[in-house]
Amino acid sequence: MTFEAYEAVVEDSGHEARGRERRALSLGIDQLERLQGGRFSIEDLVQSLLYVRRLWTIFIEDLAHPENGLPEQLRADIISIGVWVVKESDRLREEKSNDVMQLIEINRLIRDAL
Repeated sequence: MTFEAYEAVVEDSGHEARGRERRALSLGIDQLERLQGGRFSIEDLVQSLLYVRRLWTIFIEDLAHPENGLPEQLRADIISIGVWVVKESDRLREEKSNDVMQLIEINRLIRDAL
């Protein structure tokens, strides 16, 4: 395999990974938007918030890995956002907050930046 062919495979893999990340974020956003609509069961609330929490935990773990290719400062910034998302999800689940919109907006911003 030539170096150029290898670069193309790596680049395609990156595009595919970002596509999967966008789809995962979109699914979380869809679930959060249903909560925003106000018609949900407690099970829907817990499942939606746990999904978002698990997703961001995966992102944080990946970003913290030394072999992650993003610049260090960008990784740190996204990790900070992820920590906020996890904490806010917990606050919503524990009914210490009822503002789902901020969580929706930050997930949209990150998804759209991918």
